[in-house]
Amino acid sequence: MKKVIIVLVILIIIVAVTAVLNRESLREKAASQADAILYIKADGVETEVDFATIKELPEKEFPAVLKSSGKPPVDTSYTGVQLKDLLAKLEVKTDGKKQVITKAVDGYTVALSMEEVLIDDNVYIVYKRDGKDLGTKEKGGSGPYQVVIRNDQFGQRWNKYLMEIELQ
Repeated sequence: MKKVIIVLVILIIIVAVTAVLNRESLREKAASQADAILYIKADGVETEVDFATIKELPEKEFPAVLKSSGKPPVDTSYTGVQLKDLLAKLEVKTDGKKQVITKAVDGYTVALSMEEVLIDDNVYIVYKRDGKDLGTKEKGGSGPYQVVIRNDQFGQRWNKYLMEIELQ
């Protein structure tokens, strides 16, 4: 019986130490908005895009209705930049590309047609909701970046926790 108690105490200590170490590691990884990196992949080239680069583009604040299953719709506003403007700034070639795949930290993936990405005032990389930074997943937010598609009636293809965009 003493051996079982001793083993349990040792296991509890190991779990506690591991939890403290992991918490510190998560704090380091939970980037602030200014440190957030977005990866753009096209033609076998991966480009890292930081928040400062995104902020160089003309930003827009626009109204949107946030719809979640089982919850009433919420009127909100988002601030961000058009994805097509970001691609143009980075000189990413869109000719001959059929789709844009957006990937999130949690594994959620959305496919958009290149046509809808190139429509004016449609596909945005947002970083603020109601004037406040989106925050990271670890901090209970939906960012640091999120894809919002203005012409998407139900918002099911909006992609929070955005980390990568790939043109195919």
